[in-house]
Amino acid sequence: MRMRYLLLSCLGVLFVHGSAITQTAVDEFDRGNAYYRDGRFEQAVSTYERILKQGLASPALYFNLGNAYYRSGKIAPAILAYERALRLEPGDPDVRHNLELVNLKTVDRIEPLPQLFFVEWLHSVSAVAPVTTTAWLFAVCWILFFGAFSGILLLTQPALVRSLRTIAATSLLLLIPLGILFATQVIESRSHNDAIVTAPVVTAKTSPDAQSVDAFVIHEGLKVRLGDSVGGWVKITLADGKVGCIRTQDSERI
Repeated sequence: MRMRYLLLSCLGVLFVHGSAITQTAVDEFDRGNAYYRDGRFEQAVSTYERILKQGLASPALYFNLGNAYYRSGKIAPAILAYERALRLEPGDPDVRHNLELVNLKTVDRIEPLPQLFFVEWLHSVSAVAPVTTTAWLFAVCWILFFGAFSGILLLTQPALVRSLRTIAATSLLLLIPLGILFATQVIESRSHNDAIVTAPVVTAKTSPDAQSVDAFVIHEGLKVRLGDSVGGWVKITLADGKVGCIRTQDSERI
């Protein structure tokens, strides 16, 4: 698994916290990369984690952290790191590739519930196109539509008006799916209800009580959707729709 050498988010921190803090983080990042190249994966993990404790995060940092965890044989933390990298850079093909590879090491194989074609399309496009790209496309289409519509009202040349009507109609047709896609991406980016199971084996219960009936058994590395929490328990939903309750410490929120 290849490494990355740019701690992108540190560039923005430079003007806020000062060059000394940023340079320390960059030095730590380079040190972690050196540990990784030397096969000292545990030291690499510790170094990358120290940077995160400073409040500095980037796709590159989480990507390398995931690699180091994977090479250390820690599947769940590796998946968690890759998932967090995707939160920051959803369309990154390298992160997705490594995440797919490490997911092959997990025990559970859960078939997700079938979705409507339109919903699947939204998720597929969201995974490839960053939210900033969608926002720019939406803005461009809106400007084209508004400009063309204004031209239709103000101009009198028939040929030009026909062209403007075509531009306005095309822009309007694009605005609708782009608007839905943009709203979906924003909602997903602000949603923090997904988590990764971190305990080796977890027996989910039908209710938040250790004495309740067993619902199902899951294993480390599985991605779940978190629900309500009470008394050290949290409700989870699997991709196939099954619902159960597990101990809060048995999973970590992405």
